[in-house]
Amino acid sequence: MAVTGGTSGLGLALVRQLAEQGASVAFVARTTANVERIADETGAHGIVGDIGNKEDIYPIALQVTASLGGLDVLINNASSLGPVPLALLADTECEELEKALAVNLVGAFRLTKALFGALAASARGSRGALVINISSDAAVNAYPGWGAYGASKAALAHLTAIWDEEAKADGIRLLALDPGDMNTPLHALALPDADPSTLKRPEVAAAEIIEKTLDALPVRSTLLAGAHT
Repeated sequence: MAVTGGTSGLGLALVRQLAEQGASVAFVARTTANVERIADETGAHGIVGDIGNKEDIYPIALQVTASLGGLDVLINNASSLGPVPLALLADTECEELEKALAVNLVGAFRLTKALFGALAASARGSRGALVINISSDAAVNAYPGWGAYGASKAALAHLTAIWDEEAKADGIRLLALDPGDMNTPLHALALPDADPSTLKRPEVAAAEIIEKTLDALPVRSTLLAGAHT
């Protein structure tokens, strides 16, 4: 199993829980020190790379398949807010919109495309293959100030739905999941005055996503079997 944005928030919670439950996990993040720390803590395979950088995608994909010996599940979790502090669209720089799209939409597309062959091979081997793209209620609700993020997540959700239809012949499922408002560094960056006690703990959201992942695979035990995950 591969998780992007795996050193904080939801991604970190997923890496920790999956490793604890016996899954073979590779995770991706941009900061070398953080990747090394989480790899040492969890035993997961840490990969340094930027999902928003086109040149990093194939090296990341090669490291994922090399470290795991294949791939059953990809979770595209890495996200960018775009402008920080959040800004109205009329006040959003083009480059800030491009950044949100580069990570949340194009980066997820590129990595999925680069790993599509490995996922298809897993599906042919009867282990199942699944791509989960982390979405948001900002993809469907028009929140002022969330334009760059919301637009990128809306596009990701629709891309996921289309690709799920197209990939049926290859035995690959694609799902867009909204984990809800969580107490994560990304949320704190967006809304620094929010009360953390009103937000879902990322550990709870991670457990929910893992359960949905298991339900979507042809054999629930595949994910936690420790092979080609």
